[in-house]
Amino acid sequence: MPTFCAPDGTRLAYRVTGDGDPLLCVPGGPADSRYLGDLGGLSAHRRLIVPDPRGTGRSAIPDDRSSYRCDRLVGDVEALREHLRLPRVDLLGHSAGANVATQYAARYPRNVSRLALIGPSTRAIGIAVTAETRRELARLRSDEPWFPAAFAALDAIAAGTGADWEAIAPFLYGRWDAAAQEHHAAGRPGNAEAAALFAAEGAFDPRATRAALAGFEAPVLLLTGEFDMNSPPRPTAAFAALFPDATLVVQPGAGHYPWLDHPGPFVATTAAFLGSRPPDDRAAVIPATRTEVADAAWRGAERADTVPDGTAEF
Repeated sequence: MPTFCAPDGTRLAYRVTGDGDPLLCVPGGPADSRYLGDLGGLSAHRRLIVPDPRGTGRSAIPDDRSSYRCDRLVGDVEALREHLRLPRVDLLGHSAGANVATQYAARYPRNVSRLALIGPSTRAIGIAVTAETRRELARLRSDEPWFPAAFAALDAIAAGTGADWEAIAPFLYGRWDAAAQEHHAAGRPGNAEAAALFAAEGAFDPRATRAALAGFEAPVLLLTGEFDMNSPPRPTAAFAALFPDATLVVQPGAGHYPWLDHPGPFVATTAAFLGSRPPDDRAAVIPATRTEVADAAWRGAERADTVPDGTAEF
């Protein structure tokens, strides 16, 4: 894998997949970026440039462990852009990586041509996903054979009486089949310290980030799954309402990894946003201007200027 040097001298690795114009993809976790694969075949339309966050995959462990913090990772994205000699980038962030991508867009708005946030975490902009919102979404899966055990575990986690995160894994996928189980097993974060320090004190400044996003002029796609427990549709709609030019897409039947659950609609929608092909009519595409969704968006989502301690990112 090729590498580049971060601002603090840490050597970071990235992989390149596919052809076409570059798309810089920030993985979640923080975890080895392999779990993104080729994003369901998006590599047929764009050249995917996917870094391993510091301390994960083939990227080096930094000397300064505080550099695992989300706001510090923004500098790694900028260093990669400079390494690639790209004047501007199309930027994609998934899950926790959406926090990095969002803070990058807030800090370097002129360097971003398009921003795609997939199954986005909302920590960077201070929208907390409530336990009841997660339960409401989980109940949509009540006909699944694994539902009773998974829902009991979710209840225990929400109540603070349990921590069986493996038991709720089926909620993150549109289908809990062999492919989903294999993907889950391979995609677990391997660096506990990096995961723990990602949201350390000072990692997020929601008030400042929201203010910066209000002036962000590039088009933005926010795509989440109908069943995404990490990034439910209503909080994601609230997120979309913060941008002047955003499109919200809720992919039917998908969970937190929509490119795995239903790659066709995911690739069609994302490639269309990036300028490659017409959108698939199976995706629920919603123009997310503030005036159209602001009232509905904030229902079921809590807005906060700081993210409460212990908020879990699935």
